[in-house]
Amino acid sequence: MKFAAVDVRQAASAADLVYEALRKAIIEGKIAVGDNLRQEEIAQMFNTSRIPVREALSRLEQHGLITTQRYKGAVVAGLSIGEIDEIFEFRALIEAEVMRLAVPNLDRATLDKARGYCDAFDRETDPHRWGEINRQFHTTLYEASGRAYYLQNVQSSLDRIDRYLRAQLTFTNGVPRAGREHEAILAACEKGDADLASRLTRDHILDAGRSLMTFLRDQRG
Repeated sequence: MKFAAVDVRQAASAADLVYEALRKAIIEGKIAVGDNLRQEEIAQMFNTSRIPVREALSRLEQHGLITTQRYKGAVVAGLSIGEIDEIFEFRALIEAEVMRLAVPNLDRATLDKARGYCDAFDRETDPHRWGEINRQFHTTLYEASGRAYYLQNVQSSLDRIDRYLRAQLTFTNGVPRAGREHEAILAACEKGDADLASRLTRDHILDAGRSLMTFLRDQRG
């Protein structure tokens, strides 16, 4: 497994640190679909016992990032095209509503912060950073909705598809289009037009989903 391990002996919550490190590695594709996550190996890498590792793996499974298979143990989970399509449908429904609720509460500081992420996305040349900046842009706006449960589910959905989105943005020239759509969403937010921002958010997600579906079907034959 190729990811940065840390010594967690002095950590307040070893399970949290192991979970975040594994989650990040899976999302970024450093641990591939089908790879085994062996408790003993992970415990050694983090200089901890198996107890926090088991807890971290349990949380990863709850969020759909790994599965437990007979005779193999914990394995990084993949997604079928149908499952990915369903996640995008869910995101479009939830995130459009979250955006509609957020717009009336957006202040100048939040809009300026979102503008910073929007500009950073356009400038970024490292594919590994696109997914992170994209998430920061949307999350900055969504947080104004005050809907913590919705946001938790949005983040979980993004975790499951992030590695696929990175590939789609890299190989389908999707970054320029995503950047233009970010600009339009932010402009609607700055005007205080909640309905327009909501509709643009929905279209943005569904367009990305369609592009990803086409890319994956071509890749998988």
